[in-house]
Amino acid sequence: MSKNIPVAVVMGSESDLPIMQEAGEALSLLGIDFEMTVVSAHRTPKEMVKFAETARKKGIRVIIAGAGGAAHLPGMIAAISELPVIGVPIAVGPLEGQDALLSIVQMPKGVPVASVAINNAWNAGILAGQILGMASPLILDRISEYKRTLRNKVLKGSTGSTR
Repeated sequence: MSKNIPVAVVMGSESDLPIMQEAGEALSLLGIDFEMTVVSAHRTPKEMVKFAETARKKGIRVIIAGAGGAAHLPGMIAAISELPVIGVPIAVGPLEGQDALLSIVQMPKGVPVASVAINNAWNAGILAGQILGMASPLILDRISEYKRTLRNKVLKGSTGSTR
């Protein structure tokens, strides 16, 4: 019997990987297993539909979907799947991700997609942890420890990363 992977990190293109890896880093920090895959709403629509239709049956509980430009991937997955979807707008082209951000946040009523800041897949990983943490005190404890670390860095005047 295979182990359930609670989070899927998907992206529309292999070029999105450097950004989306940060979601995986955040999930790893919280001790959360995840799968990472490329599935495009435009170039592989049949595979995208299959992914969205089968995610819940596979044991996935949260989907993090990153896309740039028209950024249809998060919304299309949310339209098909009943799972929570967190969209990561990725900066590409002359609008530097603003188009992707608007595509993700301007979803119609009944098809919600949560969004994080442009290129901020790290926060998507943390948000996925908070969602899963509602059913897991252990994950919430790890998030509390992470936030204590952030607080202590600020109080100590650290100029290091906020991760």
